[in-house]
Amino acid sequence: MPLSVAVQMDPIDAINPLGDSSFALMLEAQARGHALHYYTPSTLAQRGNTVTARVHKVSVDDKEKGLHFALEDWQKTDLADFDVILLRQDPPFDMNYITTTHMLELVHPKTLVVNHPREVRNAPEKILVTSFPELMPETLITRDESEIRAFRAEFKDIILKPLFGNGGAGVFRIREGDENLGSLLEMFNANFREPFMVQRYLPEVRQGDKRIILVDGVPVAGLNRIPAEGEARSNMHVGGRPELSELTAREREICEIIGPELKKRDLIFVGIDVIGGYLTEINVTSPTGIREVKRFGGPDIAVMIWDAIETRR
Repeated sequence: MPLSVAVQMDPIDAINPLGDSSFALMLEAQARGHALHYYTPSTLAQRGNTVTARVHKVSVDDKEKGLHFALEDWQKTDLADFDVILLRQDPPFDMNYITTTHMLELVHPKTLVVNHPREVRNAPEKILVTSFPELMPETLITRDESEIRAFRAEFKDIILKPLFGNGGAGVFRIREGDENLGSLLEMFNANFREPFMVQRYLPEVRQGDKRIILVDGVPVAGLNRIPAEGEARSNMHVGGRPELSELTAREREICEIIGPELKKRDLIFVGIDVIGGYLTEINVTSPTGIREVKRFGGPDIAVMIWDAIETRR
């Protein structure tokens, strides 16, 4: 049965269609005959309990950037009129992002929002993961400089990153004796109001930072991302080299532990990051990796996600 689908995302003209997971989900929705629509978060409006947006009908085509979509003129539309909304704008996970989850919660579950807006709000990538301390490397969340210096003194080699950052932005490796720590903390204090995340550096990252994608709490694929030479981060947009990778016994154990909690929270599409057998992040806002997994010969995860959505509808 065809569904009426809207995608809340960043401007569609700016995405890279060859690597964008939101675009992959749109292609699959269109292939299934669903009526496809698109809008940006900036057009959301709430009056009473009614939430509207400036919504375009959209068609998508698996072509290069600039040829990948066509829009009809926008119409102000009550979001409760849709069967499904995909919550797909990228972080930063700031008050603007949080506000959109409150607004979308007014139409969910009559309109199925994926992922669940309340659970997205309550599960920031670097906060939800702390529910599983036994799976993580040693981790500290604080703004207190003395605590951070004591943590480095204990573990010698650390990673410092913004608590609500994304895509590897603002991630620093600080070794024992590095005299830049004080200046770096000054910069973090000037730019971020939240606490920072500090973790023991995992040298195993040189063998890769694995993104494991779970659909409805079940692992479906692993994509290992190997840092470029001279780079501490493995994110693909900063030069990380991706390769399809079978899950190890330890990685399957991690998924078995966290999977029931993800399913309980109705988080359909989740990407977790694992380094050297340690869980480092649980990504629920706008996970990526669908197109890369398929390109390297893995399963079509967009199909799996839409199967899960259609089961709920």
